[in-house]
Amino acid sequence: MLVAAAVLVVLIAIRAIVRGTDVRLALTAAAMAMGVMAGDVRPVVREILATLSNEKFVLPICTAMGFAWVLRHTECDRHLVAALTRPLHSVGLLLVPGVILIGFLVNMPVISQSATAVCIGAVVVPLMRLARFSAETIGATMLLGASIGGELLNPGAPELITVGTALHIPTTDVIPRLIPLLPIHLLVSLAIFWALTIRHERRLTPAQRAEVDAAAVASVAPESFRIHWLRAVVPIVPLVFLFVSSPPLSWVTIPQDVLVISKVEAGRIDPSYPPRLIGLAMLGGVVLATLANPRKTPGATKAFFDGAGYAFTNVISLIVTANCFGKAIEQIGLAREMESLILGFPGLMHPLSAVVPMGFAALSGSGMAATQSTYGFFVAPAAALSIDPVDMGAMISMTSAAGRTMSPFAAVTLMCAALTGANPFRLAGRVAVPLLASIAAMVAGRMLGLW
Repeated sequence: MLVAAAVLVVLIAIRAIVRGTDVRLALTAAAMAMGVMAGDVRPVVREILATLSNEKFVLPICTAMGFAWVLRHTECDRHLVAALTRPLHSVGLLLVPGVILIGFLVNMPVISQSATAVCIGAVVVPLMRLARFSAETIGATMLLGASIGGELLNPGAPELITVGTALHIPTTDVIPRLIPLLPIHLLVSLAIFWALTIRHERRLTPAQRAEVDAAAVASVAPESFRIHWLRAVVPIVPLVFLFVSSPPLSWVTIPQDVLVISKVEAGRIDPSYPPRLIGLAMLGGVVLATLANPRKTPGATKAFFDGAGYAFTNVISLIVTANCFGKAIEQIGLAREMESLILGFPGLMHPLSAVVPMGFAALSGSGMAATQSTYGFFVAPAAALSIDPVDMGAMISMTSAAGRTMSPFAAVTLMCAALTGANPFRLAGRVAVPLLASIAAMVAGRMLGLW
């Protein structure tokens, strides 16, 4: 009865989210309700307070977002986008896969999907309008590129930090497990989206075609300016540093006592060291971005803290909410029921690890919240079935990102709709079939042991 009542509470929370209630309010209220039903709300309250001050989340995510804001302030992101889009000015239908790949690449250093859309939109929107693509196609192309999962190659990505924190491993250990999956995810979804886009553009009505032509006439060609190659390279420097300073490469070593005050035993990595290393890399990137454009030095500090504040408001708050929701799910026994179901029917492991996070992300509009709330459901069953929980974390991170991308409530979907004048529900519908197909391909490959 308790579990059934908890399921009802979760369904009420989902309905509230669908009807427009803020996901943080809905999930926190559901968590508190389940805590009351379990007879003790203290674990939920403790989880909220602990997560608010947990440097494993706060430090890397806030510094990474602060770095992204400094890139925008110093125009380094603009030079990166200009360098990437320059080959696309006269390629016709190749604009569609080109823009998707550019969004994917830009999303690596700029871990915010909506910020990525803004970053590429200034160039991509007029470029695709001049090529006479419809507003819906432009918005959907930007959405797929900016949100398909480029940030998952950034060690500061919130989803990877969730997995790393749960398993007590650095995020750089999770990224190699994504390498077999990301190309499949990207190529399958890109190919299907491209084919559907060609069909969609050919089926435009005369009235719709007239609107496209009018937008092309009214559009102004993207501003051409001299690319400053140092500024274009700055966004990727912190990523390169993190890869060469972390296992398995470890070509550069930062002594632990530089970042950790406490005495560390020989051969032991202090838990504070990995998130602080990410913070150091992002702060180094801030310095490089400022040096690359000295005229922008005034305001760079404010830009950094504006970005960090944005991260705390829009990302950390969701992690806090998802953590307390996950704690309530665990306390009420829903996680145990999920584990029993998987252990009773092991074939459900991979499908559920795709469907549950993806559905949660589509409803909430947040891939991070979906990863944070659902990953814990699968850790124990994965261990019982001799499935590597790191591989499971990689899969859940990707399916959560896919669910966010097909959500009409996601910030990136709303941003792409605002930039192009398209309907966010239409944009989500345009990317849904390609994403579902690519996730199905990945799950099938996992079940067949292909990757």
